[in-house]
Amino acid sequence: MGQTKKLVLEKRELGNTGLKLSCVGFGASPLGNVFGRVSTEEALASVRRALDLGINFFDTSPYYGATLSETVLGDCLHELGVPRDEIVISTKCGRYAEGFDFSADRVTRSIDESLSRLRLDYVDILQCHDIEFGSLEQIVNETIPALQKLKAAGKTRFIGITGLPLEIFTYVLDRVPPGSVDVILSYCHYGINDSTLLDLLPYLRSRGVGAITASPLAMGLLTENGSPDWHPASQELKSACRAAALHCKEKGKSISKLALQYSLMNKDISTVLVGMMSAEQVEENVSAALELSTEGIDNELLSEVETILKSVKNQTWPSGIHQS
Repeated sequence: MGQTKKLVLEKRELGNTGLKLSCVGFGASPLGNVFGRVSTEEALASVRRALDLGINFFDTSPYYGATLSETVLGDCLHELGVPRDEIVISTKCGRYAEGFDFSADRVTRSIDESLSRLRLDYVDILQCHDIEFGSLEQIVNETIPALQKLKAAGKTRFIGITGLPLEIFTYVLDRVPPGSVDVILSYCHYGINDSTLLDLLPYLRSRGVGAITASPLAMGLLTENGSPDWHPASQELKSACRAAALHCKEKGKSISKLALQYSLMNKDISTVLVGMMSAEQVEENVSAALELSTEGIDNELLSEVETILKSVKNQTWPSGIHQS
């Protein structure tokens, strides 16, 4: 009997940072109880399972659960005694439970608060959170320079920006000195229903900027339960996604697994962030990734789902304030 080769989660380079991220990233927003209460035991079990299965990238923000997500993640990593150089930790600044503040003063205080909650000396990536809700001019002229100082001080290794409208990324990257921004985090723009992030990837590559995508399930649209009531998508988009989910269910398949695998197929995207709140969810997500690497995606099902979603393909929703 030959040795069966142990499957390991693929790691991908992040832009020019030299960081290698697991292709599935651990979105820690659920640890802030934003989708229902997560006990200390459940949180610890999910982080432990993620590490066991080869996930090395953990993403949080002071906004998630009004700082609770950072605290819980910090406690879990501390409890598990994870060697610092084996994990990549990303947090954010500029968006808080009490609102947005991208001023140099606030983001400078923000990182110290985050490091204290995370029980770390530095984070690997510090990102301006949802910049479309601030003045992009301020992001370019005040926030990014302030983050550069934090990088020089060793409090973060790399700098990123996040948000929904894709044009905010080119706006900022065109106006800051090359190398000022190392990574962008985009969400809801690389999934079966919306793959517009594709158009931006060559531009990002030309700038040496890494790409992370989040919300492969389009904030619940591509799930059997469907999107929450507050979801900003149009009725038309919600209905089409409901029909697609039902089609998968009738065939005994999961639209969520298909959606995650679709997002994982593009190797130019360094990692796909998925919110996780239980060891079972971690196992499902990792097994979907491993199955993709060995068996590929179910192309027949994918093509049927794409047909159902054709009329709403790349339909998005507004986010942020109107930028003059």
